[in-house]
Amino acid sequence: MPTRIFLFVSFLSVHAIAQTGKLRGSAPTRQQLAWHEMEYYLFAHFGPNTFTDKEWGEGTEPEDVFNPTNLDCRQWCRIAKSAGAKGIIITAKHHDGFCLWPSKYSTHTVRESKWKNGKGDVLKELSQACKEYGLKFGVYISPWDRNHPAYGSPEYNDVFVNMMKEIFANYGPIWELWWDGANGEGPNGKKQVYDWDRFKKTIRALSPTTVIFSDVGPDIRWCGNEKGIAGETNWNYLDTAGFTPGAGAPPVDTLNQGNVRGKVWIPAECDVSIRPGWFYHPEEDDKVKTPEQLFQIYLKSVGRGANLLLNVPPDRRGKISEKDSAALVGFRRLRNQSFNSVFIESNSDSIVINFDKPIKTNCIVLRESLNDGQKVARFRVHFIETGNNSGEIKGTTIGHKRIITFPARVVRRLYLVLDSYRGNVAPKVSVSEYLIRENLVER
Repeated sequence: MPTRIFLFVSFLSVHAIAQTGKLRGSAPTRQQLAWHEMEYYLFAHFGPNTFTDKEWGEGTEPEDVFNPTNLDCRQWCRIAKSAGAKGIIITAKHHDGFCLWPSKYSTHTVRESKWKNGKGDVLKELSQACKEYGLKFGVYISPWDRNHPAYGSPEYNDVFVNMMKEIFANYGPIWELWWDGANGEGPNGKKQVYDWDRFKKTIRALSPTTVIFSDVGPDIRWCGNEKGIAGETNWNYLDTAGFTPGAGAPPVDTLNQGNVRGKVWIPAECDVSIRPGWFYHPEEDDKVKTPEQLFQIYLKSVGRGANLLLNVPPDRRGKISEKDSAALVGFRRLRNQSFNSVFIESNSDSIVINFDKPIKTNCIVLRESLNDGQKVARFRVHFIETGNNSGEIKGTTIGHKRIITFPARVVRRLYLVLDSYRGNVAPKVSVSEYLIRENLVER
């Protein structure tokens, strides 16, 4: 098994060698700053698709299709906790329109199913379990609805607003609300004109502390892919004027990188599934991502300043499968052995770190204080190695966290140089030295 060999941390307030341009943008809200600290949490795709082997249901599935034999949301939370995840977001209503709670505004819900004789409520069980285990509770609700008869008319916007009101009234607090922009209606399907401004105002009035995700926020944006990979350059700023969630979103490369001169703070969230599909399929039991694969995704999501939303779909029992659980525990073990530490704080303004003795390292972690916004545009890490050899690594943005891996080297001195940053005051940046298992470092 891998072991953690060495860890050193020094907090620095670093002055840049050079500065280009005075770029201005908004700063994060308190809720967004707290969201950045979450870093990693679970997605739970669960519904009729779990039982029909579909990814996108038609909306015509009989309600009795949904019938988990042994739903155990406390088991989900135990596994999430043991995996080091800090919350769970549940697909309360996917595109098929089936509601995992007994909504008064639909006849396609758990109430109409034979599960628990129509008395079951997945949102109630999961929200209570999250509170018990100290996890944040989030809700995914798809605006697209392939079942509801009002879909395609102005009345559907009332339905969608009322559904959200139900959820917040009965299952809050809701930490993150997830609006899926997917829409496969096609040229002959019903077209719904979504009242996004009304949707947003409704949530702001119901729960000002809830952060809202969609392709374009208003609080969190999609990273532009479903592989869990943020841009190597990743600004937390985005320009949203003229854009809407779904088909009206910015190009995926813009979502992946953000806008360097963007006016609104909308950081990226990276969603990816632990399996090939988003819902549970028995034939994928042998295709669960390994701890090492999850670790690489972590490096390219959290390690590039984004948050990681890892989908772990419950099976037809209503439990997370043993193979998924084992992969998650192994993933946490790799993170703990690579990054766990006791932090040593320094008030030094120096950009130089001298080690008492040469240190073997293959990983640098940088953190940027985001209270006043994201500032670092370009940086260099310069190493003085044993025998007076030297090396340098260049990068662009830092943000909440930047994890840089490289082939192991023995270092006796390290320089951090900020070549370009926004504004007039040098940002506060922290530096961490790690040694992680060599086969986890991509060459």
